[in-house]
Amino acid sequence: MRDNKRDNKKRVKAADVSEIKEKLVNLNRVAKVTKGGRTFSFAALVVVGDGKGRVGQGLGKARDVQECIAKAVDDAKKNLVTVPLNKGTIPHEQLGKYGAGKVLIKPAADGTGVIAGGAMRAVLEMAGVQNVLAKSQGSSNPHNVVKATLDALSKLRDAKSVARERGISMNKLFEG
Repeated sequence: MRDNKRDNKKRVKAADVSEIKEKLVNLNRVAKVTKGGRTFSFAALVVVGDGKGRVGQGLGKARDVQECIAKAVDDAKKNLVTVPLNKGTIPHEQLGKYGAGKVLIKPAADGTGVIAGGAMRAVLEMAGVQNVLAKSQGSSNPHNVVKATLDALSKLRDAKSVARERGISMNKLFEG
Protein backbone atom coordinates (compact mmCIF):
# COMPACT_ATOMS: atom_id res chain seq x y z
CA MET A 1 0.00 0.00 0.00
CA ARG A 2 1.37 3.39 -1.00
CA ASP A 3 1.52 6.08 1.64
CA ASN A 4 1.75 9.22 -0.45
CA LYS A 5 1.18 12.71 0.99
CA ARG A 6 -0.38 13.84 -2.29
CA ASP A 7 -3.20 11.26 -2.12
CA ASN A 8 -5.13 13.07 0.63
CA LYS A 9 -5.51 16.35 -1.26
CA LYS A 10 -8.91 17.22 -2.69
CA ARG A 11 -7.90 17.39 -6.33
CA VAL A 12 -9.80 19.18 -9.07
CA LYS A 13 -9.87 18.06 -12.69
CA ALA A 14 -7.68 20.16 -14.99
CA ALA A 15 -10.51 20.30 -17.55
CA ASP A 16 -12.56 22.91 -15.66
CA VAL A 17 -9.90 25.64 -15.48
CA SER A 18 -11.94 28.56 -16.81
CA GLU A 19 -11.60 32.05 -15.27
CA ILE A 20 -8.36 31.18 -13.50
CA LYS A 21 -6.02 34.00 -12.49
CA GLU A 22 -2.29 33.60 -12.02
CA LYS A 23 0.27 35.28 -9.81
CA LEU A 24 4.06 35.05 -10.07
CA VAL A 25 5.49 34.41 -6.60
CA ASN A 26 9.18 33.96 -7.35
CA LEU A 27 11.45 34.18 -10.39
CA ASN A 28 14.96 32.82 -10.05
CA ARG A 29 17.80 33.34 -12.53
CA VAL A 30 20.41 30.60 -12.58
CA ALA A 31 23.80 30.95 -14.32
CA LYS A 32 25.64 27.92 -15.64
CA VAL A 33 29.27 28.66 -16.54
CA THR A 34 30.55 26.90 -19.64
CA LYS A 35 33.65 27.40 -21.78
CA GLY A 36 31.60 29.68 -24.02
CA GLY A 37 30.60 31.94 -21.10
CA ARG A 38 27.59 32.07 -18.83
CA THR A 39 24.32 30.43 -19.82
CA PHE A 40 21.31 31.86 -18.01
CA SER A 41 18.15 29.94 -17.29
CA PHE A 42 15.06 30.82 -15.25
CA ALA A 43 12.83 29.08 -12.71
CA ALA A 44 9.37 30.50 -11.96
CA LEU A 45 7.07 29.71 -9.04
CA VAL A 46 3.45 30.56 -9.90
CA VAL A 47 0.19 30.32 -7.95
CA VAL A 48 -3.13 30.07 -9.81
CA GLY A 49 -6.68 30.24 -8.48
CA ASP A 50 -10.26 31.16 -9.34
CA GLY A 51 -10.97 33.15 -6.16
CA LYS A 52 -13.78 30.73 -5.26
CA GLY A 53 -11.90 28.08 -3.34
CA ARG A 54 -9.65 26.49 -5.96
CA VAL A 55 -5.90 27.09 -5.88
CA GLY A 56 -2.73 25.42 -7.16
CA GLN A 57 1.00 26.01 -7.48
CA GLY A 58 3.46 25.17 -10.22
CA LEU A 59 7.15 25.37 -11.04
CA GLY A 60 8.50 26.00 -14.52
CA LYS A 61 12.08 26.05 -15.77
CA ALA A 62 13.30 27.34 -19.14
CA ARG A 63 15.90 29.48 -20.87
CA ASP A 64 13.35 32.25 -21.48
CA VAL A 65 11.32 34.08 -18.80
CA GLN A 66 7.98 33.98 -20.66
CA GLU A 67 8.38 30.30 -21.48
CA CYS A 68 9.21 29.33 -17.88
CA ILE A 69 6.19 31.28 -16.56
CA ALA A 70 3.95 29.53 -19.11
CA LYS A 71 5.31 26.14 -18.02
CA ALA A 72 4.72 27.03 -14.36
CA VAL A 73 1.11 28.06 -15.08
CA ASP A 74 0.47 24.76 -16.92
CA ASP A 75 1.97 22.84 -13.98
CA ALA A 76 -0.14 24.82 -11.48
CA LYS A 77 -3.37 24.09 -13.39
CA LYS A 78 -2.60 20.37 -13.08
CA ASN A 79 -2.19 20.68 -9.28
CA LEU A 80 -5.41 22.44 -8.24
CA VAL A 81 -6.91 21.73 -4.80
CA THR A 82 -10.31 22.76 -3.40
CA VAL A 83 -10.47 24.86 -0.25
CA PRO A 84 -13.65 25.06 1.88
CA LEU A 85 -14.52 28.72 2.50
CA ASN A 86 -16.91 30.00 5.15
CA LYS A 87 -18.17 33.58 4.61
CA GLY A 88 -14.86 34.75 3.12
CA THR A 89 -12.66 33.07 5.70
CA ILE A 90 -11.48 29.55 6.53
CA PRO A 91 -13.58 27.18 8.71
CA HIS A 92 -10.97 26.56 11.43
CA GLU A 93 -7.36 27.06 12.53
CA GLN A 94 -4.82 24.83 10.74
CA LEU A 95 -1.10 24.11 10.68
CA GLY A 96 0.68 23.23 7.46
CA LYS A 97 4.15 21.82 6.89
CA TYR A 98 6.40 21.23 3.94
CA GLY A 99 10.10 20.61 4.47
CA ALA A 100 11.35 23.23 6.92
CA GLY A 101 8.45 25.56 6.08
CA LYS A 102 5.66 25.76 8.65
CA VAL A 103 2.58 27.96 8.45
CA LEU A 104 -0.33 28.69 10.77
CA ILE A 105 -3.61 30.00 9.38
CA LYS A 106 -6.52 31.21 11.54
CA PRO A 107 -10.02 32.38 10.61
CA ALA A 108 -10.62 36.10 11.07
CA ALA A 109 -13.63 38.39 11.53
CA ASP A 110 -15.17 40.19 8.58
CA GLY A 111 -13.17 43.29 7.61
CA THR A 112 -9.80 41.98 8.84
CA GLY A 113 -8.33 41.33 5.40
CA VAL A 114 -5.49 38.97 4.50
CA ILE A 115 -2.85 39.35 7.22
CA ALA A 116 -0.05 37.25 5.71
CA GLY A 117 3.44 37.58 4.28
CA GLY A 118 4.51 37.50 0.62
CA ALA A 119 4.28 33.91 -0.62
CA MET A 120 1.42 33.00 1.75
CA ARG A 121 -0.56 36.08 0.75
CA ALA A 122 -0.44 35.07 -2.93
CA VAL A 123 -1.83 31.59 -2.19
CA LEU A 124 -4.59 32.85 0.14
CA GLU A 125 -5.69 35.62 -2.26
CA MET A 126 -5.79 33.25 -5.23
CA ALA A 127 -7.90 30.81 -3.16
CA GLY A 128 -10.44 33.58 -2.53
CA VAL A 129 -9.86 33.95 1.22
CA GLN A 130 -10.73 37.53 2.21
CA ASN A 131 -10.25 37.48 5.99
CA VAL A 132 -7.48 35.42 7.56
CA LEU A 133 -4.64 35.69 10.07
CA ALA A 134 -1.52 33.82 8.98
CA LYS A 135 1.99 33.31 10.29
CA SER A 136 4.91 31.73 8.52
CA GLN A 137 7.32 29.92 10.83
CA GLY A 138 10.56 28.20 9.95
CA SER A 139 11.80 28.44 6.37
CA SER A 140 11.24 31.67 4.44
CA ASN A 141 11.98 29.94 1.12
CA PRO A 142 8.99 30.80 -1.14
CA HIS A 143 8.76 27.22 -2.47
CA ASN A 144 8.45 25.73 1.02
CA VAL A 145 6.07 28.46 2.25
CA VAL A 146 3.73 28.04 -0.75
CA LYS A 147 3.65 24.26 -0.41
CA ALA A 148 3.14 24.46 3.37
CA THR A 149 0.25 26.90 2.85
CA LEU A 150 -1.34 24.56 0.31
CA ASP A 151 -0.85 21.69 2.76
CA ALA A 152 -2.71 23.65 5.46
CA LEU A 153 -5.51 24.63 3.04
CA SER A 154 -5.93 21.05 1.80
CA LYS A 155 -6.31 19.79 5.41
CA LEU A 156 -9.27 22.14 6.07
CA ARG A 157 -12.68 20.49 6.51
CA ASP A 158 -16.08 22.16 6.50
CA ALA A 159 -18.85 21.32 8.98
CA LYS A 160 -20.92 19.34 6.44
CA SER A 161 -18.08 16.94 5.62
CA VAL A 162 -17.26 16.44 9.34
CA ALA A 163 -20.94 15.65 10.09
CA ARG A 164 -21.07 13.25 7.13
CA GLU A 165 -17.87 11.45 8.23
CA ARG A 166 -19.16 11.04 11.78
CA GLY A 167 -22.62 9.99 10.59
CA ILE A 168 -24.44 12.64 12.61
CA SER A 169 -26.67 15.61 11.77
CA MET A 170 -25.43 19.20 11.60
CA ASN A 171 -27.50 20.11 14.69
CA LYS A 172 -25.93 17.31 16.72
CA LEU A 173 -22.46 18.42 15.56
CA PHE A 174 -22.89 21.91 17.03
CA GLU A 175 -24.53 20.79 20.30
CA GLY A 176 -22.77 20.72 23.59
